[in-house]
Amino acid sequence: MSGRPSFSCLAALAVLLLAGCAGLEVAQPPAPPPTPEARPLPPPGPPAPPAPPTPAPPTTRAAPPTHVRFFPDFVAVIAQPGDTLSSLAARYLDDPSLDWRIAEFNGISTLKPGQGVIVPFKPLDVGGVTPRGYQTVPVLVYHKFSKQTSDRMTVRQDAFEEQMAFLKRNGYRVITLDDLFEFLDGKRPIPRRSVVITFDDGWRSMYDIAYPILKRYGYPATLFVSTDLIHSTSTTLDWNKIREMVRNGIDIQCHGKTHRSLGKIENGETLQAYFEAVKAELTESAKIVKRQLGKDVKYLAYPFGDTNSLLIGILGKLGFEGGLTVVRAGNPFFADDFRVGRSMIYGDFDLRAFENNLRWISDEGLK
Repeated sequence: MSGRPSFSCLAALAVLLLAGCAGLEVAQPPAPPPTPEARPLPPPGPPAPPAPPTPAPPTTRAAPPTHVRFFPDFVAVIAQPGDTLSSLAARYLDDPSLDWRIAEFNGISTLKPGQGVIVPFKPLDVGGVTPRGYQTVPVLVYHKFSKQTSDRMTVRQDAFEEQMAFLKRNGYRVITLDDLFEFLDGKRPIPRRSVVITFDDGWRSMYDIAYPILKRYGYPATLFVSTDLIHSTSTTLDWNKIREMVRNGIDIQCHGKTHRSLGKIENGETLQAYFEAVKAELTESAKIVKRQLGKDVKYLAYPFGDTNSLLIGILGKLGFEGGLTVVRAGNPFFADDFRVGRSMIYGDFDLRAFENNLRWISDEGLK
């Protein structure tokens, strides 16, 4: 933690120096001396040998831009008209989606012409650890939607719209499930106030109500499908609608085949029968998704949130990379990949109850 203040001070000093230099005029080369007056021609004589070719004048090198200075770990920039955080991220980090890194380092949300900013080349805290605590990532889970009515598992359209607007208005960044697992594995940093949106089962109302709202906000999401549920009915999804959503930012992952509990042995079921049933639920549903969408699933949302050590061991043997529960908790970088917490968003939640599930920083265990 001791290296960050000195780096920040150095970066701030670089901006101050750059701001001072940006106001200076670039020195112009001196004017050439005046051409001497012509002398009278000498009397005609024998022809002179041909003169050697005149060398081309040296090319004038353009002066470097005065609003940019490069350093080993960052670049200091004075914003020009038309610059945005995204355009600076695209120019210096080769990825416009890393605009959050510039915003968070400089403590800003917008950019104005003449403003000095630092563009750090590398993240400073991959695990999201700060003097205030450590970053946690909430994962939200929805099931059904309705235009008019709600119950515990059904969220009204206007409530879902209000919740998505709340995320936008309060600076939350909706990230993909892959982004979350790369964060948990220490492979990449993610923005503060990151949140993941997921849906379970495969109900038609997700397509009719939630999906258009997600598209309008540009939010990615993950749908965990129980493949036996995917039929073309008035209440369930079909594969054509799922393919359309996949083309527009919705990831599809595994929720089993029949939606039976994979973490509990059913009445009268032997351990061997349970073991074979769990393997069949996972492998058969994965094959169906592969056949319908041409992709491999790698995450499982446990039906009913039930899991156990044997199930987690089977998932690992089958090549799954993570499992998600319905334990209402955020996920720090040290969370178990196979016990990721998710918060169910119920139909009777008001905006305050929704906000209570968005905690993104914690100091639990540090005091």
